[in-house]
Amino acid sequence: MKKSGSESLKSINLRPFVESIIAILVGFIIGAIVLLAFGYNPWSAYYWLFQGALGSTYGIASTLKYATPIMLTALTFAIGTRTGIFNIGAEGSFYFGAIAAVIFTNIWDNMLFGLAMGMLLGALWALPAAVLKVYRGVHEVISTIMLNWIGWFFVLWLIVGPYANPNDPNKTIRIPVDARLPIIGYGLSIAIVIAVIAAVLTYFLLWHTTMGFGMRASGINQKAARYAGMNPKMAVMWSFLIGGLLSGLGGAMKIMGEGPGYAISQGGANIYGFGFDGIGVALVGRNHPLGIILSAIFFGMLRAGTALMQAQAHVPLEIIKVIQGIIVITVAIPSLYDLVKKAIHRGAA
Repeated sequence: MKKSGSESLKSINLRPFVESIIAILVGFIIGAIVLLAFGYNPWSAYYWLFQGALGSTYGIASTLKYATPIMLTALTFAIGTRTGIFNIGAEGSFYFGAIAAVIFTNIWDNMLFGLAMGMLLGALWALPAAVLKVYRGVHEVISTIMLNWIGWFFVLWLIVGPYANPNDPNKTIRIPVDARLPIIGYGLSIAIVIAVIAAVLTYFLLWHTTMGFGMRASGINQKAARYAGMNPKMAVMWSFLIGGLLSGLGGAMKIMGEGPGYAISQGGANIYGFGFDGIGVALVGRNHPLGIILSAIFFGMLRAGTALMQAQAHVPLEIIKVIQGIIVITVAIPSLYDLVKKAIHRGAA
């Protein structure tokens, strides 16, 4: 029977949203106490934080620019969590997506080709962890940590070796002009649009397809899913591959959509850490693709507002990092609690 509008509204679970709002407020309050303890005015600090992130078109563009890559790496972690695994391999797939964009756009200067190869290499880099998990039972945390480091040093070698820019030793060779993502304005490319579409498609996959239902059912209880005729091993395999594909896309768009110079910086400075940041974004977004869109923008806002908070409120960068860390940890606690509770229930089942 079709539900009325009011019944549909009542059926929406608002508890996670309300908890996240309360957690954000608590995080800001604790951050204010820390600022006061070090002799800074929290009202002024937070004013310039929001002013820098949302007070101008440039600030909003910066917020969305910061949000784009972590939105995709957060989806990788969230898909894994929904399938019952703790996949922290987004970092490695992100590196390979970035270097794939550099390599393959210099073979064929086509934007779609560069994005496709970034996604492909990102997914391929996730494959060993998937095989080890499904066929040998190797815990994904161990395998993905090791693969992240192997990927990092291999990509570093490519950056300083075969693909170093002979005219600029601080960067790799550049993405050709014809293969770069179109810029919307203020340095913001269409990568943000692609990332949001990816999040919506991920939501559709997980909640509106048979495959997604199987993945989520396997994540809740593998024995029950197997008894119902599903294949938990394939669910885990798809979880790794789709996750790697999304992180690879994030890495490719990071290099094809923005500076410095549409290249990877020496030492990989502009591609490091996005996979790990995605874990926090996913936790704050409650591992829901639509929640991740909002939480990625929230994280982007915290980063974009840093410059004005430092320049106008005279808060040192170290204190700003502490405040941001406090806010992120506070906001992630409710999701982390749910995650641990589900893991305990799965173990008991």
